Amino acid sequence: MAEFPLTLSSRCDCVMQSEIRAMSVECARVGGINLSQGVCDTPVPQPVVQGAIDAVLQGSNTYTAHAGARALREAIAAKQRRLTGMDVDPEGGIIVSAGATGAMYCTFMALLDPGDEVIIFEPFYGYHVATLRAVGAVPVFVPLQPPCWSFGMGELEAAVTPRTKAILVNTPANPSGKVFTREELLQVAEFAERHGLFVFTDEMYEHFVFDGREHLSIATLPGMAGRTVTVSGLSKTFSVTGWRIGYALGDPKWAAAIGHFNDLVYVCAPAPLQMGVAAGLLSLGDDYYRGLSVAYGAKRDLFCGALAEAGLKPCVPEGAYYVLADVSHLPGDGARERAMHILRTTGVAAVPGSAFYHDGGGESLVRFCFAKEEQVLAEACERLLRLR
Repeated sequence: MAEFPLTLSSRCDCVMQSEIRAMSVECARVGGINLSQGVCDTPVPQPVVQGAIDAVLQGSNTYTAHAGARALREAIAAKQRRLTGMDVDPEGGIIVSAGATGAMYCTFMALLDPGDEVIIFEPFYGYHVATLRAVGAVPVFVPLQPPCWSFGMGELEAAVTPRTKAILVNTPANPSGKVFTREELLQVAEFAERHGLFVFTDEMYEHFVFDGREHLSIATLPGMAGRTVTVSGLSKTFSVTGWRIGYALGDPKWAAAIGHFNDLVYVCAPAPLQMGVAAGLLSLGDDYYRGLSVAYGAKRDLFCGALAEAGLKPCVPEGAYYVLADVSHLPGDGARERAMHILRTTGVAAVPGSAFYHDGGGESLVRFCFAKEEQVLAEACERLLRLR
């Protein structure tokens, strides 16, 4: 009888364990302080916790609409109008999904065909690239130049081909902490309109902006609402990364298709947890969101000061809660070995910078996450000083 060997699908090559997960595993193995994965283990606001408890006790334990519970969609729409000026239809323009990653995956499934090219800025969030590849799309990289993480329009124009379908913008950005300015987003908007492209935005860290900067949603710029899909969520804002509550916002003709894939893959996000974050959105005022920027700005300053003192020159972020640091002087051949040296020497885990670059970039960098409670972050800072 002929033998027919069983094999994995070709897409498995692009979704194997990420460096972020791998470093979390190594950290757990040695009992270290995990500053690699953006788990955001800070306290959950009480209204969010109580809202979820009440929902369970009141029977919100079955499927919601595939687009999300109506109360949550209305709360998201109200917050967007109030804080970003985005006018989004809670009935047809919002799809609540299993985290921002789920929302992005369903967006790519709905709007991209195999072989479509998507321009993505580098350094990039690895899940964006892996998810594009998982649906058969092709990421095309445009570099951001430190220390301001600026880009050139010439490089953007050079990235366009007849197969280009979209451009992806992450602001505030993981891992660089870049907050795109109005001028930069206007350039991206004009570029997208001129070439007939979708714009996909990841705005998960919209409430984590420092030094008086403001987050701007590109969908609110003239002419951009119809071609932009905005992805965000409540995981980071409310410190509930394990709840997996994210959403996609866009024109109803795109949202309907995104919703069909959301229904197919996830059915719906967890019902009582949807109600928990809805309670948070309804009861926490704008001071809460401003407070996030103040509190995390202080964490950033503390941590970047410790990195500098430890000899790991930080690229001080403008937003989000990650920082890239220069580790080129540490022993090791490449970023992963240097990250492991930090873990072995200090018990603090970081992500190799190569996880955020293609084709051999980022070998002199590691990324730290500073979304930790004060005592944990202070302990991590103290440990990193062993590298001096």
